[in-house]
Parts: sequence; C-alpha cells; structure tokens
Amino acid sequence: MAYSEDHIALAAEYALGTLDADERAQVETMMSVDKEFTAMVEAWQQKLGVLNQMVGSVEPRPEVWDRIKTAIGHSEPQAPLLLPDAPPPPLATDIGETAAPVDTSNVIQLSARAKRWRNLATLTTAIAAALVAMIATQLYAPDRLPDGLRPKVRTQVVEVKTTVTPPPSGQFVALLQKDSTSPAFILTVDGASKNFTVRRVGATPEPGKSFELWLVSDKLPGARSLGVIGGNDFTTRPALTAYDTDTVNKATYAVTLEPEGGSPTGVATGPVVFTGKLIEAVPPAAAAPAR
Repeated sequence: MAYSEDHIALAAEYALGTLDADERAQVETMMSVDKEFTAMVEAWQQKLGVLNQMVGSVEPRPEVWDRIKTAIGHSEPQAPLLLPDAPPPPLATDIGETAAPVDTSNVIQLSARAKRWRNLATLTTAIAAALVAMIATQLYAPDRLPDGLRPKVRTQVVEVKTTVTPPPSGQFVALLQKDSTSPAFILTVDGASKNFTVRRVGATPEPGKSFELWLVSDKLPGARSLGVIGGNDFTTRPALTAYDTDTVNKATYAVTLEPEGGSPTGVATGPVVFTGKLIEAVPPAAAAPAR
C-alpha cells in the first residue's frame, strides 16, 4: 500500500515519541488494522534505536524536578479551571445579510502538517548527526560503543614462504668386485638425494643372464633388490630413497648373476659375484660449499 507523506511522518514521530495523545491513538488504531503501517513504524523504531544505544540514561537533579513542578503549577494547589465565555453570534451587515463564518479547518490542518514536517526534519537531522558521530567513534574510539555497534576485527593471514636449504651432504663410492685387483662396478651414492649410479668397469655380461644389485643390512630381515644393472656403461636409479641414511651408508652392496631380466622371485637365486661397501669420497663441505 502506498502511504502519503503525512502517514510516513506520523510513523516517524510515533517512534520518536513526539505525538500528542490523540495522534498516538490514531497511529495505534491504524497499527491494529494495517500490518504494513505497523511494519513501517517498527522500521522507524529500529532506525531510531541507535540513538538510544549511544546516549546513556541521566537522572535529573532534585532541583530540576522542583523547577518543572513550579513551571506547570504543581508546587501549589491548582486553581479551578475557568473556561472563556462563548463568543457572541455574528452581527448582521448593513444590507441585511449575515457574515459568512470563516472556515479555519484548512489553516489548522496546514499548521499541524507544518509542525509535523518540522519535527520530521529535526528527526532526520538528528539521525544524520548520530550516524556521523557513530562512524567517527568507530574509527577513533571503538571501545566507547556498545558491543553490537563495535566494528569487527579483521584478521589477515599472511603466508611467508621460506626456502629451507638442505644440510650439505657428501658423495659415497663403493667398488663392487670379487677381489682387490679386479673391480667390476663402481657404485656412487649422493648423500642428499640418495640417488645412485652404477658404472660398469670390468664386468662382462653373460648371454641370457643379468646382473642384479642388492642391499644387505643387519637392520633388514633379508637382502633388498635395487634393480637390474643395465647393459649400458651407466645405470642411474633413485631406489635408495626408501632407506634411512645410516642403513644406506653402512650396508653391504652385492651383485648376483640372475636369469635375464632379474630374479623372478624377488630374492637372490644366483651366485654372488661382486660385493663392496660405501666410503665417503667427497666431504659435505666440498659437495655444497657455503655461500
């Protein structure tokens, strides 16, 4: 339903509490039969509620009450109320006609409307001033506001990425051989990545056979295959990443002669032809010099 400016002003003044008894009764009657008008009144009450939250209650001093009573005539017994005498009837004009009565209803309505809009303008100014004060308080003194009006604290999470430099690690080498005079393979292990490279030196592959590398440690229940050594001069694999550094550095590395493609059972089936243990060939400081 579309409401006139007078209806809107009535709803605002009702929420503000500036209406007289008759006007309040008129508003309450409309609220009892018009839900939309009731919603408009409640909306004004919510808007004006901010003013109540920002102003604390103040108890007037006793002398203030005394002055109020004196001003309204309650400090002494009131004199009886005397009503003025009724005005005399209008006189007839010289030509025998009676003067027409003056219609003051429009003047009264205009005066009431002007008063209402003056009150509404004052109300709007007060709301604007309250909003400005509230915004300034939120910016410069938020602790003075009630909990419901305080601005929420925004937490910004900043992710700082740091580069972790791994500790320097050396290079380890093992000669895989049958005796001290005939090295067959050279095993090189990088201490940081645990990648290893097998270089064929003196080993001669046999037809239909493959060399397979094994890791043997007392920390493990049995030998672990590190894969078949290829027919090229160099074979590189990352298979040692599954074992801790102490196991890698102290293990014995053995090469067996298996059927072509490696052991079909996962355990060594052929004879052990070459063995060796790792030794540190390049110290950590030389492998990763400090900057």
